[in-house]
Amino acid sequence: MRTTTGIDPGPVMARPAGATAVDGFSVPGFDAVARLAARSLGVPLVSLVLNDGSAYWFTGGSGVPAHDPRPLHPLYLEMAHRLTAQVVLDTRHDERFRDVVLHPEAASAPVRFFASEPVFTLTGQQIGALCVMDAAPREELREAERAALRDAAALAGAGVVLRGYLGRTDPVTQLPHRNAFFEDLRAHLDGMPDVWVIAIDVAPVQRFNAFVRAMGHVYSDELLRAVAGRTQGWLPPDAHLYQVGAARFAAVLPGRHGQIDTARLDELVAQLRQPFDCLGIPLTLQPGVGLLKVAAAELRGGDPLRLVMSASHAAQQSVRGWAVYDRAQDERHRQEFFLVTELAAALTERTELDLYYQPRVDLDDGRCTGLEALARWQHPTLGLISPGHFIGLAERAGLMRALTQWALDHGLAQLAAWRRAGHDVALSLNVSSTDLGADLVSRLRSAGERHGVALDALELEFTEGTLMEHSETTRHHLEAIRQLGAGIAIDDFGTGYSNLAALRQMPATSLKIDQSFVRGMGASEHDAAIVRSVAELAHNLGFRVVVEGVETAHIYRNVLEMACDEAQGFHIARPLPAAEVPRWLAERPVLPTRRG
Repeated sequence: MRTTTGIDPGPVMARPAGATAVDGFSVPGFDAVARLAARSLGVPLVSLVLNDGSAYWFTGGSGVPAHDPRPLHPLYLEMAHRLTAQVVLDTRHDERFRDVVLHPEAASAPVRFFASEPVFTLTGQQIGALCVMDAAPREELREAERAALRDAAALAGAGVVLRGYLGRTDPVTQLPHRNAFFEDLRAHLDGMPDVWVIAIDVAPVQRFNAFVRAMGHVYSDELLRAVAGRTQGWLPPDAHLYQVGAARFAAVLPGRHGQIDTARLDELVAQLRQPFDCLGIPLTLQPGVGLLKVAAAELRGGDPLRLVMSASHAAQQSVRGWAVYDRAQDERHRQEFFLVTELAAALTERTELDLYYQPRVDLDDGRCTGLEALARWQHPTLGLISPGHFIGLAERAGLMRALTQWALDHGLAQLAAWRRAGHDVALSLNVSSTDLGADLVSRLRSAGERHGVALDALELEFTEGTLMEHSETTRHHLEAIRQLGAGIAIDDFGTGYSNLAALRQMPATSLKIDQSFVRGMGASEHDAAIVRSVAELAHNLGFRVVVEGVETAHIYRNVLEMACDEAQGFHIARPLPAAEVPRWLAERPVLPTRRG
């Protein structure tokens, strides 16, 4: 990094506080680009401001410090994120420039003229802005000067990605990589309205990583070369294949291939699904082939490779193995990703999550035996998000453990408050299969001690499917939970395929009959027979039977005549916010009971 004066000034860099220092010449050719802009526009100062906060300054001898510890003025960061050019002939008429000085040092003259041009990579990604400044105002900026600034910004963008081009070829497959793909895509679109882009995902990410873990990189490298060879053999002679990811290839189909040949695509998928013999070991893949029609206008600021990857990912899950980009499906995936990030923030930083509580009543005497805690998410902009939606997202995104811990802490804290107020109730809490591990016991014990609640007032609900998986290991964990005093409920019983012998050996305390059967009792004798039979079986096995989905007086009267112990459903009470539970306990409706 250097600062020069006189005729041949060089670039120096200022960085925001806390940022990593970067060599001023880490943007190859920036000194030449800045010299071109300074001479063409007649300005003393040029700056390349990247949207990560780093800035490269070119000055004609004003001694800008190489490592200025002060943050960049917000104006520069604003310009670094703008997609359009900005020209301010006299900054005295623009409040944003009130305290902007020409150089980063405090004694410098104020900026009176300012212009910026956004900087893009060849992929169309906006990465910053090229700014030019002067201590004197201007009356105009001529078109030739505007063009010079645009050209300088384009060259600066090329310099930012130059290092990528120095390593243009993937070392394993010897195919050109992602930057070359975008460069050639632009060339194909020169003078053409649109072209088709094709992407080939070799295998789902987790499965490909499993190949590497099991067989090593030598095997996976040979596999990639074999997939590339088959794909190149399928491509038209004038099309080139690129490696655009660890296990992903892409190509631009030449202009005359304007229509999708479905038979040819079926042929490609069939070839890729044939076993690959790599180093004497055969392997069958699960490829996905995605297609996207790209127009030239979509390159600037767009990301066509992400879009075609969305199609290839969807294709991996389809029978046919190839798919054309579906905007609606892509938006759903983007929305899911957004919700996952929002849920992670809600669990750690915000107060959008809440627990509602649905009472359970004893059918013998009508008293409230406990309340089931149910998570609710009130997003600040999207409103109420269904638990059926966000709980599934939490499971797929690995957030279920955090969500369970949040519910456990909030539920036990509320239970402790109710018990201090004299309400002798228990709490039931849903737990997913991902939580049923060796550390669940210690988490439960710690939570009970933290909130001063005896765990015999807590019941954990596991689905039937969870309890039937890995029964030996599961039974060991459940027995440890029972030793803490907590109850265990088999939830949604009747939807799985239980092994009755395994069920009999499970250390569960209660069984909840799935509400889909209960709700159908009013219209279906078969559902009523199922509920009656399951209740009797559960009693014979020693479980306490809870009936969910009791939503009408007719269903309630029916379950009174069965071997059921407790009922839960809208006819008794809807899920209640915590603040309404004490009043419901005091004023709960009088329901018929077996004891009259």
